[in-house]
Amino acid sequence: MKREDISLDNSEKHLQQVSHLKAAILGFQHLLAMYSGDVVVPLLIGAFLHFNAAQMTYLVSADIFMCGIATLLQLKRTPITGIGLPVVLGCAVQVITPLQTIGGTLGVAYIYGAIICSGLFVFLISGLFSKLRRFFPPVVTGSLITIIGFSLVPVAVQDLGGGNASAKNFASPHDLIVGLVTMVIIILINIFGKGFFRSISVLIGMVAGTFTAYCLGMISFTSVAQASWFHFPQPFYFGVPRFDASAIITMILVALTTMVESTGVFLALGDLTDRKLSSHELANGYRAEGIAAMLGGIFNTFPYSTFSENVGVVQLSGIKTRRPIYYAGLFLLILGLLPKAGAVATVIPSSVLGGAMVVMFGMVGVQGIRILQNVDFSKNANLLTVALSVGTGIGVTVYPQIFRSLPKAAQIVLDNGIVVGGFLAVLLSFLFSLTGQIKLEDK
Repeated sequence: MKREDISLDNSEKHLQQVSHLKAAILGFQHLLAMYSGDVVVPLLIGAFLHFNAAQMTYLVSADIFMCGIATLLQLKRTPITGIGLPVVLGCAVQVITPLQTIGGTLGVAYIYGAIICSGLFVFLISGLFSKLRRFFPPVVTGSLITIIGFSLVPVAVQDLGGGNASAKNFASPHDLIVGLVTMVIIILINIFGKGFFRSISVLIGMVAGTFTAYCLGMISFTSVAQASWFHFPQPFYFGVPRFDASAIITMILVALTTMVESTGVFLALGDLTDRKLSSHELANGYRAEGIAAMLGGIFNTFPYSTFSENVGVVQLSGIKTRRPIYYAGLFLLILGLLPKAGAVATVIPSSVLGGAMVVMFGMVGVQGIRILQNVDFSKNANLLTVALSVGTGIGVTVYPQIFRSLPKAAQIVLDNGIVVGGFLAVLLSFLFSLTGQIKLEDK
């Protein structure tokens, strides 16, 4: 029997030792750890596209429901899908900028056409991609995650000031107060809190910031009152998808960066659960994410990827089985069917989201730096790979107009610093490996 089969059997035996009550509590912990990070994506994209309250409520509710579907797809192993690890899926933060660009340039319908095509692309290349993980050494994955985190910090700071930098009331005292309250609460809990309380510090900070905003008269619950109690996600709620080559190419590139990030999460969870993942298992994990992305396009939500935040929850709890994650997926489905729950998320001010995102995205960037600690920086090849990819990725994020003289199709692809920096890291790593200056992972 193969090692992975033996470890899987041991995992299933351990699963039987976790009671349903304990699994449900642990599942709720996973839900809280990922919830605030997930709803940020629909809130930011919906606000950028000027969705009204009803549209925002649907977007958040459908997103939460599809998170549950995507998570269950990844948990349940079939011959061609599901990695069978304790993973939670949510909206990939790296889709924010490219989807805003596509929606603002071409329209909402083109967003979902591009998402469906990118999901199909992921499904079709999963087998091949699973054999390419040797081309993603720590210098690449660390650079990519660093770019993802720090390139989104400017967006977080803009939201901290109220969201619209051109507005007359941008960075008003009220916005700064609630944003800073959110940040301070998160920091204090991480300094003085312990265990589970610390693991939900972002959520508690957002609640505290929202309460402060309510006391300052910045919140209206009209959208919550108007929202229905039950609503099932509808296919093509925002219209029939439309397709544009440049938008599709952009989302395919983003999907590839997501696959790289997911590979790192899969391998980290494999280490935690004593499973040496085979190429076949990795391919199954990618296919599940591809199907989830296609469903996201059909139901007008977003692509979904494995959340790295929940790896820490697995490590913290010490429970490495899938039963708690099944409960987390079930809770997501239930919340997604209750629009009032989704409407509550839409009343959160941009400044509260910004305060939380400064912390969250900064932590993502630092996680990338932690991975880079394993890189030998005495070699110029590693220094150049990180310096050029991270520098270019953040630079393009701050000044995307650097490509404004190029054709519009090229701009949609190149305006995203995550895409540009991530693929520059892969390219440089590959080129340096040809001369032996960077060692790729073993096959």
